[in-house]
Amino acid sequence: MNTDGRCAAVILDRDGVLNVDRGYVGEVARLEWVAGAQQAVRRLNDAGLLVIVATNQSGVARGMFDLAAVEAVHAQMRAYLAVVGARIEAFYVCPYLPDAPVAEFAHLDHPDRKPNPGMILRAIADWSIDPDRALVIGDNARDLEAGRRAGVKGVLFPGGDLARFIANLTLPK
Repeated sequence: MNTDGRCAAVILDRDGVLNVDRGYVGEVARLEWVAGAQQAVRRLNDAGLLVIVATNQSGVARGMFDLAAVEAVHAQMRAYLAVVGARIEAFYVCPYLPDAPVAEFAHLDHPDRKPNPGMILRAIADWSIDPDRALVIGDNARDLEAGRRAGVKGVLFPGGDLARFIANLTLPK
């Protein structure tokens, strides 16, 4: 925390950063961690950073799984992380998609759907995050654009070992 009470944080995309992007990971059986991901989260925690996830989950809007399934995946991720002494403070999920087959999740341009910054802005407000002391890590341009629109610097994770990638970053303090 800085003198005005705001925190430093890292906001991660989920699929392709924390877990292998197998396309619509909506069940625990399909969860496979990216190499070094659990250790990377622990390293961020040990550095005193809040760790938040902001993830588009259009599989919900496509009718492939429901929000309860997404929550089950996140609960399993939390359980795996606890084993290594790591934690994610919050998961922000956007299930909306233009022209979604599931009508309740059809939205032409939902403010939470990256590259829009809604999830990141809510995390900033909910957790008293200082945008100048935050970092977005994503695996594609829409993640970084969402961060930019929220006033948060972003870095592109090219794949590989996330712990090694994090070790070479200048982290917020």
